[in-house]
Amino acid sequence: MRMSNARNYTRMAKGGNDMTSKTNPVIAATVTALLMATAAWAEPVVIRVVSKDMVTANPEDVAHIERIEAAMAAQGTEIDIQIVDMPASGYADALGVMLLSGDIPDLIYFQGGDASMVDQGILEDWRPFIESSPNLKAALYPHNVARLEQYPYLLYPFPPRASLPVIRTSWLDALGTGVPETVDDYLNLFRAIRDGDLDGNGAADTWAVTLAGATGVGGNDELDNIFNRAFGVTGTWMPDADGAWISARVSAEERAKLAFYRQLFEEGLLDPEYITTQWDIREDKFYTGRTGIIFGVAGEVMDIYGGKLRQVEPEAQLTVLPAPVGADGQGGMRAIDVSKESRGFAMSVLSENKETVAALMDFLATPEGQMMDRMGFEGTHYTVSGDTLTVTDAISTWYARFMVASNWVAPVEWRSPAAIASLAMVDEGFVADNAFVIPAELAADLDAANNVQKAWAFRFISGEASLDDDWDDYVAEWMAAGGANLTDYARSVL
Repeated sequence: MRMSNARNYTRMAKGGNDMTSKTNPVIAATVTALLMATAAWAEPVVIRVVSKDMVTANPEDVAHIERIEAAMAAQGTEIDIQIVDMPASGYADALGVMLLSGDIPDLIYFQGGDASMVDQGILEDWRPFIESSPNLKAALYPHNVARLEQYPYLLYPFPPRASLPVIRTSWLDALGTGVPETVDDYLNLFRAIRDGDLDGNGAADTWAVTLAGATGVGGNDELDNIFNRAFGVTGTWMPDADGAWISARVSAEERAKLAFYRQLFEEGLLDPEYITTQWDIREDKFYTGRTGIIFGVAGEVMDIYGGKLRQVEPEAQLTVLPAPVGADGQGGMRAIDVSKESRGFAMSVLSENKETVAALMDFLATPEGQMMDRMGFEGTHYTVSGDTLTVTDAISTWYARFMVASNWVAPVEWRSPAAIASLAMVDEGFVADNAFVIPAELAADLDAANNVQKAWAFRFISGEASLDDDWDDYVAEWMAAGGANLTDYARSVL
């Protein structure tokens, strides 16, 4: 429409309707001014956004961006949000290559690799922009605020990202074990799943639990979410017998926990392929009944899992399981790192449109923005009749692309009991970790120590190495690989 108006103005300057071939100088001057104003109005601020799982090939992503543009334009902010395509598989590596080439979008979603950009001075401090963005400021969670104070380059307004195990409700009912409360209860539940032939194929071939082992330190991070504190692993750094700070990864409590994981593996309860299983395969194993329990991020991810499961089993529901207590009564969710966001949105220092980027994030934190980002599209994910809003089954497949504001109240509760219960568990069990941001000069030590830990953890769990005979060798290798330097630094900080 804007281009059409410009063409009409041009025709007026030339006399319009071919009434004359001569240009009217008065009209020409007037139209020149109109054209300049129209051009200014017609050129919205371009904001390039790169985010995992948001691509131009997805019609919903494109339509979502277009309606955000329209809503902001109606409020006086002309914006052109351009999606930068990036593969979901290997996203962090592909993003790093693009950024190092000098192609740096205005708004960047990181899922690792942000520290190197900070070291190069590429990422902006969010705090002054948040301070002047009232809706965004009000949308943050306490852990967001704590993390921004220590590492102000990543913004991720979502509930604490913690995974909890879920099981088909019908399977849990059929087993009769009840919701597990202790470590021993979990062991009994795992054994019942293995032996129960719940998929009805006549064979005891269902693993109790599988993981996405290719992610996370040690490949068993998801299990750690619920078993760490039950075995006394209370934080990233713990005092040893003499009261000196040591990494939890070389503690006696970690050793006891790994012995439990070894038992799960040895008894055929833990999927032996977990260390190489990617997220999509892990989910497929759950939907097809090859594994009984899967870990899901608390909140709406639970509904995504439930929605996908109902495509296979229309009546299926999920039950979320809590973190257990150990033999001495201690337990709860793993302590949550508040040193920095492990993932989130960053703003480029090089962007010429930072205020518009901040305006975009602030709009998304408004009730109108949250309605779009949280509830999907009217007619697809929900319907409206008079004053009544009703969600459809498709709501379970929608997810927030940008944020889940802490202060937004939805017009209707659409989340499943599993999603609501999981968020409550994380909220009630929140304990801040004592982790801190590792300085750049120790980054190589951290990577090397983590690689040693990951390799040894799988060797211990699979039985390739013995916790009785080889633990001291593991600790020595971890220390030599960089753990000693990390420990010295931790003792100076803590």
